[in-house]
Amino acid sequence: MSPIIQNILDRRIKRRFKKQPLEPKQLEKEISNAKVDIRYLFRDMFLIVLGVLSAAFGLSGFLLPNSFIDGGVMGISLISSELTSIPLSILLVAINVPFIVMGFSTISKQFAFRSIVAIILLAVTVHFVTFPIITDDKLLIAVFGGFFLGLGIGLAIRGGSVIDGTEVLAVFISRKTALTIGDIILIFNIMIFGVAAYVFSIEIALYAILTYLAASKTVDFVVSGIEEYVGVTIISEKNDEIRLAIIENMGRGCTIYVGKRGYAKRGEPLKETDIVYTLITRLELSKLNTEIAKIDADAFVIMHSIKDAKGGMIKKRPLK
Repeated sequence: MSPIIQNILDRRIKRRFKKQPLEPKQLEKEISNAKVDIRYLFRDMFLIVLGVLSAAFGLSGFLLPNSFIDGGVMGISLISSELTSIPLSILLVAINVPFIVMGFSTISKQFAFRSIVAIILLAVTVHFVTFPIITDDKLLIAVFGGFFLGLGIGLAIRGGSVIDGTEVLAVFISRKTALTIGDIILIFNIMIFGVAAYVFSIEIALYAILTYLAASKTVDFVVSGIEEYVGVTIISEKNDEIRLAIIENMGRGCTIYVGKRGYAKRGEPLKETDIVYTLITRLELSKLNTEIAKIDADAFVIMHSIKDAKGGMIKKRPLK
């Protein structure tokens, strides 16, 4: 962090706690926390700006010049823009405002503030920045228009905001009903594509579905990570040998849980056992299975997908 920002932080924190002076250690902790907040704020703002540029490029370079639409609030804005003379930039803000108000009460004030900033930035970018029209091939427009739009939405979510309020609406309704978030988004988009088929044509609606699929898949990759992790639970009599194999042969960390085997007849004591848990990438799964088979072919192994992971050894050690 630059000395100027460091000096500003020091003065602001000292002024904030002027009436109740802090101990040197407490003051140091407050300054450290403030540095973390600022670092993450800059990172989030960078992701939001990058997301806005990507979404604007997808809209102006692919979808808008060819009268294509997408799902979600973006789809409603595009349909409304085609049917009226109101510019898309105005509709993007106006239609998203109710959803951001929902986000204010449903999620957080910070989320709502960041989202409205991101949406206004997108509207300004779409209105004032001219992007080249890339292609007039309908398939390429649907796929790559959806890709860049999804990339923008995903980056904005990574930055703690949204540029499409569909997810906010889904969270809000799911808390009031028995429907899941996925169900609500699906129903919402079916309605939009139905309107598109009625107002424009079935062909445009079908291309809109393709655009939506490309966008949603891209959002999943950006938000959840392209590299999917696998959590592996291993129950074996030779748990210590397996633990050492994971550490020494694969260069990964693991956690040991103390448990009891549940398979026992009535009145028999449960046998205690150590349970090994580790987190690896999909690319390492085959090697882990091989290492386990070498030690104990009858080991009980449970695997489940992990969308993302932070900290530990998994992102610090190279694959072997």
